[in-house]
Amino acid sequence: MKLKQDTITKLLAWVYDKSVQGGMPKAQSAAELAAEYQTRDGTLTEKVNALIRAQNTKAAAAGFLTGVGGVVTLPVAVPANIISSFYLQLRMVAAIAILAGFDPEDDRVKALSIACLAGNAAKSILRNVGIVVGTKLTEQVLAKMSGEVTKKVGQAVAMKLAAKLGQSGATTVANVVPVVGGVTNALFDGITTNIVGNVARDTFVGKA
Repeated sequence: MKLKQDTITKLLAWVYDKSVQGGMPKAQSAAELAAEYQTRDGTLTEKVNALIRAQNTKAAAAGFLTGVGGVVTLPVAVPANIISSFYLQLRMVAAIAILAGFDPEDDRVKALSIACLAGNAAKSILRNVGIVVGTKLTEQVLAKMSGEVTKKVGQAVAMKLAAKLGQSGATTVANVVPVVGGVTNALFDGITTNIVGNVARDTFVGKA
């Protein structure tokens, strides 16, 4: 399906806010998800890795948040499975940011979280604004992110996702980050969620 860049931007902002503030039926908010893993034993990286593994399983399970369009008012007309995948992935990323000590309501953290949806491409997007994925994010680095920089990050991500979703046959988030052929969309979603989670971990926590 073909979605315009501004539509993607609006959709991602809406889904992110829902993932942070709650509001999706029978789904934890990012803060609730983070709190669940905060109490576990292990290092921060181990907790984040456990969170990512759990979300991979959910993403690979068909039916997560299916029918959500009939329960909440969506900002744009898109397939429920795309909303579902974006929600699960953004909630996971926001939870990782929270575990790492960042405020998910901060517009800069929001922009970085959304950037993670671009998968490995997020590395070049963030590098262009002076953020090196793999090096732990600091308040000093965040302080350098002006409103204009934050806007540019969002535009770059929306452009990439809009282009991928606009390709022939791209009807799921799985198609946005091509991995391998011959597997089901559900498995694809699990694989891409793992990629997004790893990028989020490397962005907010840094590489161990």
